[in-house]
Amino acid sequence: MLTKKQLDLLQFIHGRLQRDGVPPSFDEMKDALDLRSKSGIHRLITALEERGFIRRLAHKARAIEIVRLPDAISGGAPQSAAQTRGNTPSQESAAANDNIVHAMELPVMGRIAAGVPIEAISHVSHSMAVPGSMLGAGHHYALEVKGDSMIEAGINDGDVVVIRETGAADNGDIVVALVDGQEATLKRYRRKGSAIHLEAANPAYPTRTLREDQVKVQGRLVGLIRNY
Repeated sequence: MLTKKQLDLLQFIHGRLQRDGVPPSFDEMKDALDLRSKSGIHRLITALEERGFIRRLAHKARAIEIVRLPDAISGGAPQSAAQTRGNTPSQESAAANDNIVHAMELPVMGRIAAGVPIEAISHVSHSMAVPGSMLGAGHHYALEVKGDSMIEAGINDGDVVVIRETGAADNGDIVVALVDGQEATLKRYRRKGSAIHLEAANPAYPTRTLREDQVKVQGRLVGLIRNY
């Protein structure tokens, strides 16, 4: 039996996976459950994993897979992750094999500033394999993160972020923003009237407020890869 907090967290993760295809960050989990620190989230995640409801994938940041759902979420008999997608057990095995085998090579477009903006990214430094399950429709690219302004969003210096190319963003999205045609930065996007606010996730960095014509969205964050 799950505690209320464990159930709330599982339901939140499930909802975000259904909506975005990627799990929420630890900061988002902490805020959603109104906890004071991320250590409480770590304990809840460990408890859910020990009870067989989720699985953490090694060597991948924010990589959480739902294995099964309890009655309170599935609305009936406990379901496996495959059943929530309408798959049979044999289809689940095939899908698991597909996730293991299939990967896509993405261009790594140099470094992106998560701090003071640096020169716009314009060259491919190398490529890297990214799990196909991390990607949806559209074109994607990867960027190496430089700086610590997004640490409270779970993005650290040296991480690699996976970006879906798009020129549009919703309030709250973490985006690659090109400022004045020459500075690229990774920030949380908010529009208020004709002003664009690029918010850091670190209190040491101020929010930048810019005119609409100064900011061009070049992509939205969809995944993150961390090397340990």
